[in-house]
Amino acid sequence: MNTHFKPETLQYITDLKNNNDRNWFQENKERYDLARQDFLLFVGEWIKGVAAFDESVTDQKASEIVFRIYRDVRFSNDKRPYKDHFGAYLAPGGRKSVYPGYYFHFSSGNQSFIGGGLWMPPAPHLKAVRQEIDYNFQEFSEIVHSPEFTKSFGQELAGEKLKSSPKGYDATNPALDYLKYKSWVATHSLTDEQLLQPDLLKNCLGIAKALMPLKDFLLRPMLEISSDSERG
Repeated sequence: MNTHFKPETLQYITDLKNNNDRNWFQENKERYDLARQDFLLFVGEWIKGVAAFDESVTDQKASEIVFRIYRDVRFSNDKRPYKDHFGAYLAPGGRKSVYPGYYFHFSSGNQSFIGGGLWMPPAPHLKAVRQEIDYNFQEFSEIVHSPEFTKSFGQELAGEKLKSSPKGYDATNPALDYLKYKSWVATHSLTDEQLLQPDLLKNCLGIAKALMPLKDFLLRPMLEISSDSERG
């Protein structure tokens, strides 16, 4: 049972950061395969742990939620061919899901984190989530200011925000600060040392559990849109 990562996996990502080119990658392909397998095994245990309290992800498989290491450089000024991290997104529909979920980011140099929420949703979903926050702001506020949530994620959400009020909302709206978000994301940093500790999985599951009320709140209006479109 993989409850934490091998030091070799962390060292591989460190070396990849310093040697991000195709020749080095091919020369160290065996190391990559071992590191990826270590990540997949941990993610598999993470899925099982989260599914124990969130049945919406029970049918997910590690291979379907882990992102590819290869970067798409076609439209980027950054031509490095490989990502310098492993990532996994746990939500209904796998790594390409538009729905809110849980995210694990494995890197080196104390750049790892776990968290989740909703990242850059399509326009109809963005509009629906803003409306949900507006209509049920007390519920939303209680979630993001609860002791369980702030202990894991602090007082502020992450995610890009508009500089002015979104269309249709008054500047005096009490929920305005949260309505400005284009993504609603919460993150908890992990040190390199924590990645190697036997209690990593247990801690990550506790953090995911603290995130679940926010994830469920954000998911609710998105599912209503899906239901309406099916009925239509």
